[in-house]
Formats: sequence, structure tokens, C-alpha cells
Amino acid sequence: MSDVARKGVAMTATAQGAAPAARANGLWQRQLDHYPDTRPRMGYLAIVVLATIALYYALYIPGAVAPSIIAHYGMTFNTYIYIIVISNAVGAFGSVGAGLSDRWGRANLVAYGVVIVGLLVLFGVPNAPNTFWYAFLFCLIGIVEGVILVATPALVRDFSPQLGRASAMGFWTLGPVLGSLVVAVVSTNTLNHLTAWQDQFIICGIAVLVVGAICVVGLRELSPQLRDQLMVSMRDRALIEARARGLNVDKLLEKPWKQMLRLDIIGSAFAISVFLLIYYTAVGFFTIYFTTLHGFSLSTANSIGNWFWAFDAAALIIIGIISDRVGVRKPFMVLGAVGAIIFTIVFLNLGKGTTYATFALVISINAVFLAIAYAPWMASYTETVEKHNPALTATGLAVWGWIIRAVIAISFLIMPIVVSSMTPLVTYGAQVSTLATKYAPELAFAQSHPTVVAAAQKVPPPVVATAQSIPPTVLAAAQSVPPTVVATASSIPPTVLANAQKFAPELAVIQANPALFAKLATYKNPATIPPALLGQAINAAGGGAKGINILTTIAANKAAITGVIAAAPALKTIAPYSAQLKTIAPYSAQLKTIAPYSAQLTAMAPYGAQLTALSKVPKADLAYLQEHGSSVASAAAAAPGEWKNWWWVCVGGEVVFIPLIFLMAGRWSPRRAREDAQAHERLVQEEMAKLQEQEA
Repeated sequence: MSDVARKGVAMTATAQGAAPAARANGLWQRQLDHYPDTRPRMGYLAIVVLATIALYYALYIPGAVAPSIIAHYGMTFNTYIYIIVISNAVGAFGSVGAGLSDRWGRANLVAYGVVIVGLLVLFGVPNAPNTFWYAFLFCLIGIVEGVILVATPALVRDFSPQLGRASAMGFWTLGPVLGSLVVAVVSTNTLNHLTAWQDQFIICGIAVLVVGAICVVGLRELSPQLRDQLMVSMRDRALIEARARGLNVDKLLEKPWKQMLRLDIIGSAFAISVFLLIYYTAVGFFTIYFTTLHGFSLSTANSIGNWFWAFDAAALIIIGIISDRVGVRKPFMVLGAVGAIIFTIVFLNLGKGTTYATFALVISINAVFLAIAYAPWMASYTETVEKHNPALTATGLAVWGWIIRAVIAISFLIMPIVVSSMTPLVTYGAQVSTLATKYAPELAFAQSHPTVVAAAQKVPPPVVATAQSIPPTVLAAAQSVPPTVVATASSIPPTVLANAQKFAPELAVIQANPALFAKLATYKNPATIPPALLGQAINAAGGGAKGINILTTIAANKAAITGVIAAAPALKTIAPYSAQLKTIAPYSAQLKTIAPYSAQLTAMAPYGAQLTALSKVPKADLAYLQEHGSSVASAAAAAPGEWKNWWWVCVGGEVVFIPLIFLMAGRWSPRRAREDAQAHERLVQEEMAKLQEQEA
């Protein structure tokens, strides 16, 4: 072996065997002066992915309990969306600020950012007293997320060679996806017995703080000189460290934004932002969509998400490995976009009555196609940035972070215009549904007999109680007597009615002989009545002792009998109903009470049991249903069409993604990609030989 070769081997061995420099210690100094070996490098990558999962777990947890949060604070659906919009807007500026990590490093931003998020989630959000403080704390989490969104993929880039970039970025994109999966799994298994939405934040906060502690203790990063070199394979390591000796970092970092604000970078960042509209809609609104439109419980709605996130996560890894193996990104992006378009269209056409299994199948396939596009895009984007300047990866990622936050904020700002009917469904829909189910028979009767219910509402409860206290036979008798007869009977003094019954025989004689008794009435003194006329009267009254008794009774009760005779027309009117009137007489007071409502009570009579059941429904529940039932019903009718329109907006974003793929770096042909890699390998060997000659 030549001296040059031996020196080259020695240089490589030294680089491979070198331990991290002493300054990578403590809780602040985290920089490594030598590129780490595979095992520690994989460890650092694992911590980065774990931090990303924890962060997105915290960011996405509101989506799992969105209906409960909205109900707890009494906010409208629009208010909930605007909080997300503001959080994404401030997160966009957090992403821009994270571009400074190209100068200051990434590890501290990630480690302490995760700790801050954990504290906010554990102690802040669950104790937010009102909507303002909830929104404020959620926006603080959004700012930190914007910073870490940029810092974590930059760390992945630092610890991954370019030929393994799609695999590495596939692992990084596991962060958001597995974060969503953790949200769905935890909430699915805890919401049934931990019903308070705050419990989900407490569980999340504890988990995030544990991950934060791991980051503080174990996370490291490359020194500026090492991380600002473009790595294309693990065999570049010795060359990177050799070149790093004379690297002018400040020169590479001059005017970073000017270097990164290029069409291919901005265009590709915008492309993935609109492509992922369906992803972010799923994160924030799947539970609302499945609970309000399709009637699933909150835990079941979250379990549907389990399928989406699990298939997405698995596909990200598999596609990343395949993309690295074949050496191309763009064909995968096109395939993923076309598949996502097809299955988003299938999804938006799934209507009411679609089964759990059908939803799970469709969204799982859609998730796979989203992953097929996203993992290669992430790798291609970092390669596009590095094509301009490998020292400004964090700045390039900050451009992407700002654009994706801005697109999400603007899109969700438009969302309430497209889906305008959700506020009644989200705010009142669950309670209306619960009450409607609980009182289904009563409400069904009310809906099918509106006139009866309207009549019942006009009758005061005491009147109803009085009517119920009267025996049915009495009510039947009362109903058979015309109101005019009842009125006539009521106009006759009770003494007259009693006298009419008491002196019925006497009255019968008088009514049979009106002329005779009219003549008798002319004699003021009975003693002056002629004997012949008196005998005639005795005979008319029945003769003998009977006739004498009747005439004696008439004479003794002249005033009472005269009163009865004066009321004769009225008595004649009520006579055909005497039996009924006798039956109802003991209940005259009660009948008088209910008389003004006789028409309503007649309409109500056949439905006594149903009206009684309806009357037992609490007034507060009925008032709630009356106040919000119609608006919820109208919203439920409008919402499916409005959501379909929004899913079409998501399809539009997926369509826009395809032509912007052509702006990005990378080959379409695996053969050309292999040729590029081989050419690069030759360049590496030449550079290594030159360096070895210089060392000699």
C-alpha cells in the first residue's frame, strides 16, 4: 500500500473512531466536532423523531376533544377555527425565527422547546378560565411548534446522508403522523371513562415533559462547520471533516433569505402546503365531521383516525426506503398525488349511513397515497434547498414552515365561509341529539299531533288537573249536554231547580189546567173561592184526599211554585237532559272551571297518556329543543353539501401539487439517478486523493 493510501486510510479511521468533542456536554453545549458513528447517529435521529411526535401530540390533542372544548367555553365553531388560524399565523413567524438556528444551532431550540410545550399543555391549557386564555396558550404552543417544525428536519438532514434522505425524512414525518396516531389511540381508550377534556391535556403534558427530559439530556447536533457540508453518502465523512477545516461559515450565511427566496423553493413549499389541506383538516376536524355528520361517538370518531394515521406512518417509512433504493423522488410524488385525488373524491362521496369499516378502508388507502407523495417530497425539498446552499437548510425549511402555516391559516379562515352551518351542529348538536333520543316517543307524538299539543299548551296545568279529577262518566255526561243547555241550567237558581223537583206533582196539575188555576189566582183569599170552583179544582188535582193535599201544598208554597212557573221556559229547555244534569250537578264547580277550555280538552281527551308523558319532559329540555332544534335540523341538512364542497377544495390542492413537482431538484429516471450517484462517487474519490496528497 502506498504512503498516500495509508494516510487516507488513517485519516478515515481517525474520523470514524473519533468521539464527540468535550464541548458537547452539559445542558447547553451540544455541538459535536466529529461526525458521529452509526449507533449514536441513529440515537440522535430517534430522539429528534420522538421530540417531533411529542410536539405534534400536544399540538393535535385539541382535535380529539374539539366538540367538548367548544361546548365548555361556549364558543362558536367559527371561533374555534379562528383560534387555529391565529395559532398557525403566529407559528409561521416562529418558523421564520427558527431560521436563526443556522447560526445558533438546533438542539437547544428543540430540547427546551419541547419542555416549554409540556408545561403549557400540563398546567396552562387545562386551567384556562375562558376562551381568551385558551386561545392565548394554544397560540404560544403554535409559536414553539413553528420553531421546532424547522429545527427538527434540519437536525434530520444533519445526521442523514443524501442517499438515505427519503428514509430519514420518512422517519421525521412520522412525527406529525405518529403524533396524530397517539392522539387517536389515547383518546379512543380513555374518553369513555375520562370524560373531561382537560384529562387528555394532562396525559399529554406528562408524556411531553418526559420526552423533553430525554431531549435535554441526550440530544446533540453537529458543529456549524460540519453541518454546513452537503453529505451524499456515509463514505463522505472523512472528506467532510477535512473540508470543514477551512470552511468560511460566515460567507455561506450572508443574505440567507435572498438565497432561499427562489421560485423552486417557494413553489414547492406552496405545493405541499395545499396538497396537505386534507391532512390538516383531518387533524383538526375529523372528530367534528364524524360525530356531527355521521353520528359516531367521540371515541369511535377518534378510532377511525387510528386507521388513517397508522397506515400513513407505515407508508412513510416504506416509501422512504424504496425512494432511496431507486434514487428518485418525483415519480412517487406524482403517483401519490393521483391516488390521493382519486380517494379523496371517493371519500367526499361517502354519505350518511356509511359504515365504520368503509370509512376506515377509504381513509387508510388515502393515507397511503398521501405518504407516497409526502416522504419523497420532504427529501426532494431539502435537496432543492441544498442545491442552492447546504449551509442554509434551516432557512430553507423556515421558508417552508412559514408558507405552510400561512396557507393553513388562510385556508381555515375561508373554511367557515364554505362550511357555514357547523356552529349549530357543534355547539348544540350533541345535546339536541341526546335529548331527541331520550324523549323520542314524546317528541314523535308532538310532531305528529301539533294541533293537540297546541291545544294542550293553552290549558293551564291546574285546569288539566281539575279535568283529570272528574270521573269519565261525568265528563261524558257533560259533553252530551249542549253548552246552551248548560248555560240555561246554570242561570236557574238552585232553589228553583230543587222546587221543580219537590213540587213536580203540583206543577203537573197546574200545567194541565192553566185556565182553572188562572181563575183561582184571582181570589186573593182562598176562603172566598166558590164551592163549585173549589170542587172543580179538587177533581182536577186527583179528587178526594189526594186532590185536597195537592191544592193545600200549592196554597202553602205559592211563592216557590210561582218561581218555578216563572222559570218554566228554562226548565223546559233543560228537561231532556235532566238525567245528565243530575249526574254532573255534584261537579258543577269543577265543570265551570274547565268550561272555558272545553274545546281544547275535547281535542286532548283521546291522547291523555301521550300528553301526560309529554308533560313529564323537563321544561328546560323542551325549551332547549325548541330554541335550537330547528337550527340544528337545518344545519344537519346543509352540512353534508358544505363539507363536500370543502373536500373538493382539498382535491384542488392535490391537483395544484402535481405541476409544481417539476420545479424541484432530482431525476425522474432511476438510471439517470444512478449515473449521478456514480459521478458523485468519482468526485469524492478525486477529492479524497487530493486531500491525501496535500497531507503527504
